[in-house]
Amino acid sequence: MAAAEIDVKYVAHLARLTLSAEEEQKLSSQLGNILDYIEKLKEADVAGVEPTAHAFPLVNVTRPDETRPSMAGEEALRNAPATAGGLFIVPKIVE
Repeated sequence: MAAAEIDVKYVAHLARLTLSAEEEQKLSSQLGNILDYIEKLKEADVAGVEPTAHAFPLVNVTRPDETRPSMAGEEALRNAPATAGGLFIVPKIVE
């Protein structure tokens, strides 16, 4: 898409921006430069480059899931302000 095809007023409207005529002209020029650079990037030979989602490989640092002993139900409910049938009683927040 060439810079001439970009409707700067429409894009500014979508972004809820009010631009002066001078700002529209400057933005149009800048968008044109950005699009020219993108066209230049399309010329790069990327054959043999594996697609990636991130520039660097990510490693999950969470611990593995393991079954461990948990707190007894009575102990968990000991400091609760209100309980019923082995459950916490909480104020209603949805009407």
